[in-house]
Parts: sequence; structure tokens; C-alpha cells
Amino acid sequence: MTTTATLLPPSPAITTHRYAASAVKAIKTYGTRDAIVHAINGVSIGFEAGRFTAMMGPSGSGKSSLLHCLAGLDTLTSGSIRIGDVDLATLRDKELTLLRRDRIGFVFQSFNLIPTLNALENITLPLSLARRKPDQAWLDHVVDTVGLRTRLTHRPSELSGGQQQRVAVARALASRPEIIFADEPTGNLDSRAGAEILTFLRNAVRELDQTVVMVTHDPTAAAYADRAVFLADGQIVDDLADPTALTVLDRMKHFGS
Repeated sequence: MTTTATLLPPSPAITTHRYAASAVKAIKTYGTRDAIVHAINGVSIGFEAGRFTAMMGPSGSGKSSLLHCLAGLDTLTSGSIRIGDVDLATLRDKELTLLRRDRIGFVFQSFNLIPTLNALENITLPLSLARRKPDQAWLDHVVDTVGLRTRLTHRPSELSGGQQQRVAVARALASRPEIIFADEPTGNLDSRAGAEILTFLRNAVRELDQTVVMVTHDPTAAAYADRAVFLADGQIVDDLADPTALTVLDRMKHFGS
């Protein structure tokens, strides 16, 4: 069953307070004149707080471009992106940096851990850079949620790929952000390690009241989410509640992926 209940109408006056992140009339283009490419082509969507959303689509569909713009890692050509009620376009560079640090977590496919730091130091690195002490009770909760209690003194080279990605997930959670964006977080992992990471993200939503938006190409990964959004040619073409691997795969057959 499809649903568009959380798709936003393309109106700049829309109220977005119940969304952890939202886009209105989002357009992102690359190139000029005859070589122009619309990576995002008029997308309006909201992501409700406390929910896990998977974004899917064929290669070049615009899903990663939209994720990066939502996370403030890239800028739109036109339209608006909001984190909560803050329009990212109104922020200066320093303000945007602070918002990304304090309100957004990001999990990359490539882990992005510092090899000379142990697991705990990698987890708390963003807080250290901000000269903030971690909330110890929250940090303990995160560490236990992702199952790293016995691996905190190990450096990345002493951890498996799945354990390294768990460190990356814990790092994203440590500052207690309003929303976590994950870009193919299981792309470099085997199926068992990937299932562990997806379970941890699912638990972060269920147990820690986190909001997660994840780009994935894997129907099995999307089945961990509360909602799957499908993009093609820079536009949202479907929106599926309570996805399963089979229903996601069925949708993807219609979009050339």
C-alpha cells in the first residue's frame, strides 16, 4: 500500500514544525546550458521525527544528492531545506557548521574513522572538537546500544568492518542529534555485518527516539525502515509505508532498478 501522507505540497508557506527535516520545491542542477543535469527536480517532502526512512532509486536518480542537501553538505540551486524550523539557506557558513555539528549526525559508507584514535576517541571526536563534554549517561546508552562496550580501547585497524561502522553509527549518535543521515551505510559490509548495522539504526529509532534517513539500493536494508521513498530522474515517484523486501523489490522493478 502506498501513501503520500508525509509528502509536502510545493508551497513555501507550509508549516514544517513536525518534521525533523523537510524540502520544499528543491532543485539541484549541475552543468550549464545544453549540458545541464537536474539531479533534484522539484522535490517537496517531509521526514517525521522519530521515524526511519529509506530513500531508494536507480543510479543517478538523485537520492544521494537529496540526502547531502538535506544534511547541509551541499546547497540547492533553488527551493529550501529545513532542519526542524531552520531554513539552511538563511545560515552563514559558521552557523551552518554549528548546526551540522549540534543537530545532525552523518554515517558514511566509508566509515571515516581516524586510524590513530581508539573507538571511544572516534565516537567522542565531534564533541572533543566542539570542546564539549559528553553526557556520560547518554554515551553509555549509545555504546551499549551498538554493542561496543568491550571494544572501546581498540583502534580501527583492530576492528572488523562491521565494528568500524558501529563506531561510526555511535559517533553520529553521541551528540544526540535531531536527525541522522546515512549514505549507503552497509555498502562496504558483508550481509551479516550489514544486518547488525541496520538493526542498530532500527534500535536507535525505537529505543533512543532517533530520526534516521538512509540512502540504500538494497531492498532488504529498506525493510528495516518505517517508510521507503523512491526517486527517479530527480523526482519522488512513490512512497511506501511499512516496506518489506518483497514490496520494495516490486516497486523498484517499475523504476528501472
